[in-house]
Amino acid sequence: MAYKITDECIACGACSEECPVSAISEKDGKYVINADECIDCGACSDVCPVDAAVQDE
Repeated sequence: MAYKITDECIACGACSEECPVSAISEKDGKYVINADECIDCGACSDVCPVDAAVQDE
């Protein structure tokens, strides 16, 4: 199950830098995760200071 970034995102970029497969990009001032590229490792969630990276249900 891929991760997603919620509206709580503060656009700090920590998740993007941590993603081992570069599945995270910035779009319109927020970060988004490409579900097709996400390997469900949780690295983005571990570094997010506002817990905006969560598993997509």
